[in-house]
Amino acid sequence: MFNLNPWQSGTAALMALSVTAGAVAPFIATAPASAQTTFYDVPSNYWAAQFIQQLSQRGVIAGFPDGSFRPEEPVTRAQFAAMINNAFQKAPQRQAVNFVDVPSNFWAANAIRQSYTIGFLAGYPGNRFEPNQNIPRQQVLVSLANGLEYSPTNTQTTLQYFSDSFNIADWARSPIAAATERQIVVNYPNVQFLNPTATATRAQVAAFIYQALVSNNQASAISSPYIVAQQPTTPTPVSVTIPQGTAIPVTYDQAEKILVTKDETAPLTLTVGQNVVTQDGTVVIPAGSQVVGQLRPAQGGSQFVAERLVLTTGQEYQINASSQVITTTETVRKGTNTGTIIRNTALGAGAAAAVSAVTGDRAVATEEVLGGAAIGGLIGLFFGRSSVDLIAINPNTDLQMTINQNLLVSVR
Repeated sequence: MFNLNPWQSGTAALMALSVTAGAVAPFIATAPASAQTTFYDVPSNYWAAQFIQQLSQRGVIAGFPDGSFRPEEPVTRAQFAAMINNAFQKAPQRQAVNFVDVPSNFWAANAIRQSYTIGFLAGYPGNRFEPNQNIPRQQVLVSLANGLEYSPTNTQTTLQYFSDSFNIADWARSPIAAATERQIVVNYPNVQFLNPTATATRAQVAAFIYQALVSNNQASAISSPYIVAQQPTTPTPVSVTIPQGTAIPVTYDQAEKILVTKDETAPLTLTVGQNVVTQDGTVVIPAGSQVVGQLRPAQGGSQFVAERLVLTTGQEYQINASSQVITTTETVRKGTNTGTIIRNTALGAGAAAAVSAVTGDRAVATEEVLGGAAIGGLIGLFFGRSSVDLIAINPNTDLQMTINQNLLVSVR
C-alpha cells in the first residue's frame, strides 16, 4: 500500500524547463542539492521570487547557463509536462497514448507520456498534443486541478471573485473554481484579474505549481498578497493508518559512522529521507520529518528504537518502529591513531570512554558525543584493556527502520 516518492532523490538528474535561445532540447538541471536558486533577473522583491527559489531548490525548474531565469518568458506544453513530472509523483490513472506530433526521440516524449497517464494533461482532437504550443494560464490551472483530482464546492460563487470570469472557457470553469478554492491561483499585479487566456509565463507557472504542492501538503505555505484566498478552504483532517511493516527511509547527516559499545544506550535523532506516501499518492510522512529515539543493546549488537515521529508540520506521534540489529564490530587497539577512529564518526559516551582508555588519548574525552553525555566517569571501566570491540553503524544503511505497530496519523 505504501511506497516512497523518488522525486526527492539527491542523485537523480531532473529535467528543467529552461530552454536556451534557438535550442531544441531544454537545459538539464543537476540534482536539487547543487541547483542554482538565485538568478540575476529575479530580485528578492520580485513578486514570484520565493516561488521560483523554492522550486529551484526542489529541482523542478532551473535557470539558464548565463545565470538568468527569464521569468517573463512563455512556457510551452512540453515544458509544462516536464515540470509536472519533476514536481509530482502519482500512480498512473490511464493507459498511455502515442501522440502523432510527439516523436519518440522528442526531448519531452517521456514527460508528455507520463503527464498524460497520471491525469495532468490531455491531447487535442486528432490525437495531437501540440508540444510546442505556448500554454495558456487557464490550461495550467485546469491541469493542476484535474491532476490532483480537486472538485469545487460552488463554481459560480467562487468564480464571481474574478473581474474577468466571463473570459474563462466553459470546460475550464469547474477546475479553475476548484484550483481557486485550494489557493492555487496566483494573480499579479491585480489579484482579482485572472487573465485566463493569456500565455503563462515561467514565473506564473512556478507560482501555480508551488501553490499546488502546498495544497497537497507537499510544501510549506509562502506568504504572498497575490495568492487568491477569498474562498479559503480548510480540508477536513483525515485519519490514515500506516500499516505495520511500512519502511521509513532515514538519514543521519552528522556523521558517516556511529560507534557504540555493546551495552550502552545512546540518544539519536534521524531524518526521514524520502516521502512516505499511500498508494494514491497521499503523503503521510513528509521528507524532512524527524524520528527521535535511542540506540539500545540488542542480541549482542545495537538497534535503533524509535520513540517519537515529528512531522514537518510540527505534529508529533508516539511511534513503535525499529531498525535491524547491527552486529558489525570495529576493534580499537592500544596505540591506534584516534584521529582515524573518530574522523566523521559520532561516538556514544561508552564508546568515547573506551577509545580514550584503550588508546591513552585523553583528548577523546573532550570530543562531543551523542546526546552530549559526560564520559569522564566511564573511562575507568576500560582501564587496563589493550583492545575493545565496538559496534560500528553505517547510519544511512543500517538504521533504515520498519513500523512494528499500525500508526494512525492525520492528513489534510
